[in-house]
Amino acid sequence: MSTSHLIVVGVDGSEGGRRALRWAAAEADARGGAVQAVIAWSWDGIDYTPVMAAGYPEQVRQESRKVLEAEVQRVVAERGSHLPIAMEVVEGEAAAALTTASRGADLLVLGSHGHSRLRHTVLGSVSEACIRRAACPVVVVPVPVPQTDAVNEPALRS
Repeated sequence: MSTSHLIVVGVDGSEGGRRALRWAAAEADARGGAVQAVIAWSWDGIDYTPVMAAGYPEQVRQESRKVLEAEVQRVVAERGSHLPIAMEVVEGEAAAALTTASRGADLLVLGSHGHSRLRHTVLGSVSEACIRRAACPVVVVPVPVPQTDAVNEPALRS
């Protein structure tokens, strides 16, 4: 895989993660680089009985891999298979996994959750943690805000 310009991107199956992966793929393609798509998973076992607990973490890992593979396949179908995209499934907290992956990257790309300022006055916790701890520049790709939210937010004054 070419690493002349490595872009790490967080994938989680959300629309924000999907938009981040598309943006990262386009950027890597334009720069002749590569994408490393990362999904993080964890399981605390709180909601499950001990009988189910033995096999459940493996199921969560497998489901995470399926989500990642489906998202990458969607981008490959859109952009073609010429773009190198590696996939990594990491056990642990998302921000920690992404900031660790950022150590070898030129850029870290994340999706926002698309909340308006009224509902969420700061970035999502994963985005905020990554911005603070990443070893490279971070791009947060927004999810379009529905038109109705714009009416409820105060206008910016110049």
